[in-house]
Amino acid sequence: MASDQSFVDYVVEQLQEGGEITAKKMFGEYGLYAGGKFFGMVCDNKFFVKPTTGGRTFIEDPVEAPAYPGAKLSFLIEEKLDDREWLGELVKITVAELPAPKPKKKSKKKATGKKG
Repeated sequence: MASDQSFVDYVVEQLQEGGEITAKKMFGEYGLYAGGKFFGMVCDNKFFVKPTTGGRTFIEDPVEAPAYPGAKLSFLIEEKLDDREWLGELVKITVAELPAPKPKKKSKKKATGKKG
């Protein structure tokens, strides 16, 4: 089941204290980014955060679940979804531990013209 756009918008709004948050549609669900780093997902109207050591310490006793069948475990955030300050701090902690995104490779266009 795909997530409702209104739920995605709500999550993004709640996360604003964590920086500039964007949601990108991916495979019918949504990837969440902060500072260009992929840190979470909204799947089936549930909010998931990539697991990090700092995030685990901050949450204290995280609920872990796959965002979709076959996915690695992520932190499932449900009870604190209305706490903007807490969510903002979690995003900052998580993003600080994640590696910078890999630079995109430039596509090489081959010339099809003939020399002659």
